[in-house]
Amino acid sequence: MKLNELKSTKGSRKDVTRVGRGTGSGKGKTASRGHKGQNSRSGGGVRPGFEGGQTPLFRRLPKVGFNSLNRKEYVLINLGQIENFDFNDINPKTLVDNKIIKNEDVLVKILGNGTLTKKVNVKVNKISQSAKDAIEKNGGTVEVF
Repeated sequence: MKLNELKSTKGSRKDVTRVGRGTGSGKGKTASRGHKGQNSRSGGGVRPGFEGGQTPLFRRLPKVGFNSLNRKEYVLINLGQIENFDFNDINPKTLVDNKIIKNEDVLVKILGNGTLTKKVNVKVNKISQSAKDAIEKNGGTVEVF
């Protein structure tokens, strides 16, 4: 079977009803629109979202908040989590390799919750001052890029 040999089966395709083509067609004169009213006239009908005079859904729902197009989403990692890592170099590549984050393009921020007792070298997008102090106190290095 080839694409140019395909044919539709009997009854699978129905002809479009041509309305307004004379009384003998069964759909003549008013073309199934009825006699009077909004929908019988050309250009008739209501706009999208119109609910017959009832306050439409888009006006009933509250309009709150603001979503900035320039928002930066950070993955937050605490010192307590770093203490449990079995590696000492914290950067996007090692975090992806150890399945802490999904890809290297996400922004990473280190926060100061928890305690840190080991020496770590950190290279991340952002770090809190308390986390920076704790890492440097243990002899580690901090680099923000």
